[in-house]
Amino acid sequence: MKLENKLLSRITVDNNVMVGKPTIRGLRITVEHILKSLASGLSFQELLDDYPVLEKEDIQAVLFYAFEKISNEKIFSIKVRYGTPKYAQVSC
Repeated sequence: MKLENKLLSRITVDNNVMVGKPTIRGLRITVEHILKSLASGLSFQELLDDYPVLEKEDIQAVLFYAFEKISNEKIFSIKVRYGTPKYAQVSC
């Protein structure tokens, strides 16, 4: 199994866990929470210390999942008759 697939297999979506948000290995730790923590300045090690159930590969999986989502995103300019141009965002 390719590394990318192994990482992505750690991200799970279950409507019964965290209202269907992407989580890590079905745990009640969301991708969103890990991304926000990293963006706030927490290090990998701080996250691992705060959440002993997490593994380094889980955090790598979160980053790769975010990369995959963003790399498939397309933004189109839509001309409108009045006002400023509008933009449509589409994820494939």
